[in-house]
Formats: sequence, C-alpha cells, structure tokens
Amino acid sequence: MENKKNIDLPTALQLEQELKILRYRRNFMSTLRSTVASLIVVASIAMIISTMLMPVLRVTGTSMTPTLQNDEVILCSKLSDYKKGDIVAFYYNNKVLLKRVIGVAGDVIDITQDGTVFVNGQKLDEPYVSELALGECDIELPYQVPDNRIFVMGDHRSVSIDSRSTSVGCIAEENVIGRVFMEVWPFDQFGHL
Repeated sequence: MENKKNIDLPTALQLEQELKILRYRRNFMSTLRSTVASLIVVASIAMIISTMLMPVLRVTGTSMTPTLQNDEVILCSKLSDYKKGDIVAFYYNNKVLLKRVIGVAGDVIDITQDGTVFVNGQKLDEPYVSELALGECDIELPYQVPDNRIFVMGDHRSVSIDSRSTSVGCIAEENVIGRVFMEVWPFDQFGHL
C-alpha cells in the first residue's frame, strides 16, 4: 500500500473562510437581483407616468420664441384642461408641435395686416409676443373656429406656421397631447410657464 497519496485536507479555518466567501457571494447576488428588480419597477413607473400623465418633450425650432427656446425640455399635463393663452402640445403629421391656444370652438378670430389679433371682437393682450406679424396667413379672415377644434399660433409670429395657414389649420381636440406647464431644462430656466 505504498501507492497511497498524501491528501491535504483543509483546516477548519480554511473551511470557515470558504463558507464566508460563499455566503458573501449568495448575499451579493440576492442584493443585486433585488436592486435590479427595484430599478426596473421604478423605471416602469416613471415611463407610465411620463407617457400617461406628464409627457416630457424637447423643444425643436423657433416658432415659440421668446417663450420657449430650441432644445429646452418641458413637461405637459394630460390631466389639466387648456384655455386660451395656454401652450399646448399636439400631433401634426407624425410630429409633436407646440403652439399657443388663441381660440376655441365658436370663437371668431381676426388678424390685421400688422399682426394684431382680435378674438370675438376684443383685441388680444399678448405680452408673450415680442414682435407682431401677420406671418403665413392664407385663411379667410375673420375666421370662426369649427366645433371640436382649437385655433393655435406660435409666439414668433413671423416664422410660425400654425392655424393661420391652411396647411396646418385648426387642431382637432383629440390630437392635443396636453398643456405645457413646466420647463425643466436647462436648470436655470426651471419653473412653471
């Protein structure tokens, strides 16, 4: 029986250290799975909120200057109603546009050659517009807003293509995503609109 090999058995201390390592790995993996699951749940809730209640949008273009600048990030509210003077986001030709509500169903809109806007015979007070302009206007004025539609205009009147143009026209209420209520980026502009 000379062929017996010497087998080194681990000591109790080595076994204890190996068990600690195994327990640590098991706890680490459990914590990792729990953390990943929590992050997935939080991300899902954030996606649902941003999609269903408060869409987050990025401003592209200059049709809403000086109120909104290119590349700003804004929040919309699907839960609140909009009224005249509010900025709304809406779908148009597979794009999301941002414009200001000027008139709702039944309102009569008239715009003079210098760009002054009248709604139902009353001159519209527009402190958000830095320069009045008739812009691209090929509708017959005065114009009555049809049922279930809203008349919108951009704040930068000379460049905005909006309800004054037959290519856009009045917006169907079902195409409205929501009312823009907050600017979130850049941070120095953070706040309610």
